[in-house]
Amino acid sequence: MSLITHPGPARARALAVAVPGAVALVLGLWGLDRGTMWRDEAATVMAASRSLPQLWHLLGTIDAVHGLYYLLMHFLLPLYPGEVLLRLPSVCGAAAAACLVAALGTRLVRPRTGLWAGLLYAVSPFTQYYAQEGRSYALVAAGAAAATLLCVRAVREPSGRAWAAYAVAVALTAWLHEFAVLVIPAHAVTLAVTRVPVRVWRGWAGAAAAAAVSLLPLALVTRGQSAQVGWIRRPGRADAEALLRMAAGGHGLLYAATLALVAVAVSRPPARAANGACGIVATALPLALLSPLTLLALSQWHPLYAPRYAFFAFAGVPLLVAAGAEALVSRMPRPAPAATAPALAGLGLIAVAFLAQLPLQEHQRSTHARRDDLGSVARMLSRRLNYGDPLLYVPKTGRKYAEAYPASVAGTRDVSLLSSGARSGTLYGRDVPAAELRARMACLPRLWVYFDAEAARPGWHARTRTDAAKLDVLRQDFRPVRQDRRQSGMVRLYERVGGAAPGCSAAPDASEGARKSPYPTLQPMG
Repeated sequence: MSLITHPGPARARALAVAVPGAVALVLGLWGLDRGTMWRDEAATVMAASRSLPQLWHLLGTIDAVHGLYYLLMHFLLPLYPGEVLLRLPSVCGAAAAACLVAALGTRLVRPRTGLWAGLLYAVSPFTQYYAQEGRSYALVAAGAAAATLLCVRAVREPSGRAWAAYAVAVALTAWLHEFAVLVIPAHAVTLAVTRVPVRVWRGWAGAAAAAAVSLLPLALVTRGQSAQVGWIRRPGRADAEALLRMAAGGHGLLYAATLALVAVAVSRPPARAANGACGIVATALPLALLSPLTLLALSQWHPLYAPRYAFFAFAGVPLLVAAGAEALVSRMPRPAPAATAPALAGLGLIAVAFLAQLPLQEHQRSTHARRDDLGSVARMLSRRLNYGDPLLYVPKTGRKYAEAYPASVAGTRDVSLLSSGARSGTLYGRDVPAAELRARMACLPRLWVYFDAEAARPGWHARTRTDAAKLDVLRQDFRPVRQDRRQSGMVRLYERVGGAAPGCSAAPDASEGARKSPYPTLQPMG
């Protein structure tokens, strides 16, 4: 442990960086296969499972902001289809981010500070939430931390190669999610506070401009797809407080201790590791504050804020907490033989913090941790539906189960489908016009209807003419027979009232004589 307390030895630096990464990796692998996905993960599966031309078609319609991530998953998912590989890149991203946070603390102050910061990042429920999710946010966080480290290095050792590496890191991170471009103004504040010379400003400005220009094609496409974030509402004070509590470790003593240590770091920052280098507070505070505050402010006019969009900024928080702890410890008089005591005490307190948050960590790995539990719905559909059964989705977003868990609806007939998502360049496909839907339903003696989460709640209103037609025909011509409900939706069996419609040829019941689906064992994905 004595190696951790001295800034010089290479072994101390290596341990300070590697240990947090290993801890983040182990925690990320814990409970990785929950047996379910939620809707955003299903979107990853739907997009990544398509051919490259189909994926290109989709990105021209929706979700271009995730295009680079979907391309990565397109090549990874076929290697081992399932929830583990779906989330494994996020686990690796969280582990890499923990290493990079530790490297920042080590470079800006000393290995002990880096070790504390990296471990705080690794064990945080905020980090582990996105490490356990098949989306891009953990990778974006790693990219933002890497860009910050490259910026710090370039300030200390400026060169064309150093700024080129910084530009590439910012550009790749922003292509994973364009809101990550907000690290650029955060780094500008760091340079201003550090009072870097003009030649450093020139190098940074050129690199930042190159990264921003590379993002223009993505920005132009996503501007036309802004309707896909129409669900976001204007954030208020409660949203800002919720983000602060997530970043500060939840509630109670952890929350108070985090704020206190950040205050200590800001008021009494520890000494820099080298003259001319960026300070840890000057680096971490803009990273932690500027991006979330910018998103919250912009969202007062055009709502764009969601906690996951600001997650990449979280790397600044453990750096500030570790800096506060270092500022307190470095000013405490102690005899030389006690040099390892602060490091041991710091590690002990991090372990206590992790144990205090263990119930939350366990909850995040349960089937109830996300908004949806698609796995339980898929298992319900697999038990209820037979081969050949007509199935109606209300609304069409329910088709995410069909693509994420295809075995659950194998062999069923999609009553309202006009063209599949792959063919139409959409996530959920296109429905037939209302008139054609009425004609299709006219000859069905019975059918199953799956009501997706919102539609299963009382008071839901159809947003399209086809959805309105679905509800009208069900009310007028059918009666419910039985139903089964889960957290994320409900399946209900309907039977026609009064026989077939006039002029309709006799249609056999799709369930009569139908054999059970040839896929009796539910698979995670196709």
